[in-house]
Parts: sequence; structure tokens; C-alpha cells
Amino acid sequence: MGHLGALSFLVAVLSWRYICGRSLSPCQEQLEFRCSDGRCIPRLSVCNGSADCEDGSDEQHCAPAGCASSEFRCGDGKCISLSWRCDFSPDCADESDEDHCDQNECLINNGGCSHLCVDQTPGFFCDCPKNMKLIMENQCEEIDVCLESDVCDQSCVHVNSSFTCDCHEGYQSSPATGECKAKDLAQLVFSTSKGLQWMNISSTKYTQLVSHLPGSGPVSAFAQTHTLYWAWQGQGSIFRISLDGKSQDDVLLLKVQGSVSSLAVDWIHQLLYWTSMDKGSVNIALLHSSTHHRRLITGLDEPSAITVEPLQGFVFWAESGSSPKIERASLDGQNRMALVTSSIRRPVALSLDMPRQLLYWADEGMRSISRVNFNGYHRKTVIESNGYLDRPYGLAVFEGFVYWSDKVTHTICRGNKHNGSHLQVLVKNISSPGGVVIVQPLLQPSGLAVCGSTGLMCKDKCVIDLMSHTPRFICTPAGMEKNGSQEIPTQSRSVPASALFDPTFTGILSLFLFLSILVGVTLWWWRCFRYTSTLTVQSLSFKESQHVLLQKTPEGPDTCPVKETLLKPDLDRE
Repeated sequence: MGHLGALSFLVAVLSWRYICGRSLSPCQEQLEFRCSDGRCIPRLSVCNGSADCEDGSDEQHCAPAGCASSEFRCGDGKCISLSWRCDFSPDCADESDEDHCDQNECLINNGGCSHLCVDQTPGFFCDCPKNMKLIMENQCEEIDVCLESDVCDQSCVHVNSSFTCDCHEGYQSSPATGECKAKDLAQLVFSTSKGLQWMNISSTKYTQLVSHLPGSGPVSAFAQTHTLYWAWQGQGSIFRISLDGKSQDDVLLLKVQGSVSSLAVDWIHQLLYWTSMDKGSVNIALLHSSTHHRRLITGLDEPSAITVEPLQGFVFWAESGSSPKIERASLDGQNRMALVTSSIRRPVALSLDMPRQLLYWADEGMRSISRVNFNGYHRKTVIESNGYLDRPYGLAVFEGFVYWSDKVTHTICRGNKHNGSHLQVLVKNISSPGGVVIVQPLLQPSGLAVCGSTGLMCKDKCVIDLMSHTPRFICTPAGMEKNGSQEIPTQSRSVPASALFDPTFTGILSLFLFLSILVGVTLWWWRCFRYTSTLTVQSLSFKESQHVLLQKTPEGPDTCPVKETLLKPDLDRE
């Protein structure tokens, strides 16, 4: 009976340890990766562009990716455009791009062309079918006649070679020009070395909003609550500021590791996103919380700008390092997609044209402002160097204009969002102009929004869990997971899919384990009591993340077990 009880107890303990404390066991070398904090994650999650370890160690020391299908790999490993091959001009250091030019390049990966490849002697070129156009020398995209003509501020209908323009709700069409004008005024807010300034966009006079927070850092807004979010340039402090001028609402919201290079407000889920250039990360926090924030995406190359579109569930960011690009992901950091990778040098600011669902960016290196749609198509440069784009910093789009700040000319300017015409210098002689934001409720429309990366739209409420292994967006009935009007992070941890069981089986297994433990402990205690062995007990402090294991003391095989508590290290939520 004693041996049967000991065996039952051993089986129960091992099973309990496997299910509840699997992360404490050694990682399976071929299938798992061990994080710096000791946790095990699937090896497929390593170097996937999203931090699965709490400390981001799975995204460190990642080798650079190989050349894309539209690129040629030089002998030294450098990637160049495939269209540069055999163009009588060496682009590789070893001139390998000009070797073997008598072959038919179209036979190899279709020359890197997305559709048609036409061979020449030497070289080749890419071409497109009817109703498509060539972009980036090798990619074809369908022609959007409305965006190609680019005459409508908002809605556009193309019928029989003519265009019908219309305005969204809250706007009205100007009888003279057909432009869409908001029925209510908007405010332009910008940061300077002397503090935050604001002005009506219909005026050229500005006033100081906040003077005790000097510094030309990034700024974002939550229009519904008339609240601004501002960061000290080059520092890790994020402030919440009342647009109504209430000094008691000017508070330090977050103190984070690393500098803050840009800010964006998700007005639907009430989240704050920011980028950190020195940490190479996109970060997320609850909008009104100073305690719950974390890194969302790590391993980036100098992320310099960010913006969000929560109705479709997108976060966009720009990188301005050695491989400049603009990417898109779901609000939880999943489903990453590169939108712009070519003809881009140093993107420093992003903004959305919400009515047309277009993404604008300012490129300091190209001295230009361009746009694409949310899938990276229909790219167009709308403003090129005009004397006021030497070093842009802030960017905003509203009605028919794009607004920006420039650190060289010390100005706030605007120009037509279609072609850059009607340039207007709104403010001159600014001391170190910084971030720019337009505050108008129409720019943050309400509506059903995507909850996380699944594409699901919640009927009642989308709760944000920042305490789990990866951020989770969870649909819940109205009234749950609330603390006033503020979402609170769920305390339960997410369980890997490999550890999930059928509910019936789980119930049976749990009952079996409970009975096994009860029988085993009872028989073992009876055996120890019978032989009057000494029972040694250590004081315990039980927490959710602690596990109790029973081990024999070194005194001998008949000594009763001593309980030990294994403590998980505190996880850095940064």
C-alpha cells in the first residue's frame, strides 16, 4: 500500500508540474527557444519581428533577411534592384551585376517582374497588362482612376470618363471649389522650444497653451476629451495635457525606458502608441494609466514615426535607419506587412487622410511628402522640395491640405494634399518647431472597430489585456472588465495552444490528479506518522505563479518530504 501511494503521488506531482509549470522545465532544443528570463517559446517565434519573450530576447541577434525576389544579390551579399542588372553600369562592388549578360533574364524568376517580363540584348524590362501601371520598375498595380486623377477631397465615383465628388458626414462641399470643408472649426497644435502653441486653422495668430513644458517633441491628441499627449524630445517622459488650459490636468503620464520619437492615440480602444529610436521598438499603453505599458514590436531600425487607424485595426510606423521603410501591423503587433521599401531615405513623420484611407509621410532625406493607400499601393509624391521642406518634423492632414513643420525655415506650412499647390506659410520664426497635430472630432470618427488581429468586430466591448504573454484584444459583454470608464488589463495569463485540452478531458484529468494527490499524501503521511519520522515544513508564500514540489531531504529514504516554493522572476512589463 505504501509503494502504491508513493507511486500515485509521484505521478500526480509530475503531471501537475508538466501542466502548471511547463515553463520551468528545460526547453526542447529543436522545437523551443529559451528566453533570457527562462521561459520557453516556440522556435518558430524567434526573429519573426514580434517580441514573444517579455524582454525581447527572441528578436535580438537576428541575421538580416536575404534579397527579395525583385532584387539581385551581389557577390558580397549586397542587394540591388534587379532592373540594375546588365544596364552597362556596375552597381555591385565586384561588378557581378554586369556578368553573364547574354542570358535571358526573364527565365530566372521572371526577371523579378510581377507580371510581364520582356527580354532584350542585353538586359530586360518589366511591363504590365492593360488597366495596370508599372511602379518601382518591376511591380504592376491596378489603376484607380479616382486616385490617378486625384481631384476629389473625399468620396469619388468614376462613371463614363467623368468624376462625381462627394463629402463625408460632418463636411460640406464648397460651392465655388467643390472642396470638402468641416462644419466645425479645427485647432492646430504644435510644439516649440518655448512650449505648446495652438491656433485655429482659419487664422494665422497663435497663442501659448503650455509654457512650463518646453521642448519641441512629438504631440498627439484625443479629440473627444480635448486632451493632448506630448513627449519631451530625446527623453522618456510622456505628459497628458488639457487642451482647455486646465493646469491641474497637466501631468506626467508615463516614465518609460528609452527616448520617445513619436506618439499616436487609438481613440477607439483608448490606447497610446509610441516609438523609441534608441530601443528600436513600438510600444503600447492604456491611455489613462501610468502603470500598464509594454513593448509591442522590437528589433526595429530607428523607428521614427507612428500613427494608428483603429477602425480597421492598423498601426503604421516608419524606420529611418540603414534600411528605411514604412510598415503596417495589427494593433496587437501581429500580421506585419511592409508598405514602402524603395525610394525612401529618412521618413520622419506619418499622418492619415481618414476620408480617403491614405497614409502620408514626410521624408527628410528626399525632402518630400508622399502617400500610399493602406496596402502600399497608389503611391504618389504630392509635395517635393519647395524651400520649406528642408527638415520636416511634424505632419498632419485635414480637409484638402497637408500641414507640416520645418526646423530649418522655422515655419509651420500647408499645401494642397493632391499636388502641393497653394503653399501657405502659416507661422514664421518659430523657435525649434516640433510635432504638429490637428484637433477635430471628425479626424477620430466613432464606429465598429476591429478587435485585435482576428478581424473580429465586437458587438459590446473590446477589452485590452497587456498582462498576457502577448497583448490580447478580447471581445466581452458590456459591463465586464471595467474600472469606471477605463479598461483594466486582465490578470490571467494566456496559455500556449499546445497546452490547451478539451474541457471534458481537462475535467476528468483534474479530478484524477486531485484524487491521486489526496490518496498519495494521505498514505505518505500515514506512513511517516507510523514510523515517527520527523516532518520538516518550510513557511510558504503562495502566489499565482508559484508551484509546490515535494522532495526528499538528504537525511534518508524514509524522511518525509519538504515543501519548496519555486519563484518565477518578476517580468519586466516595459
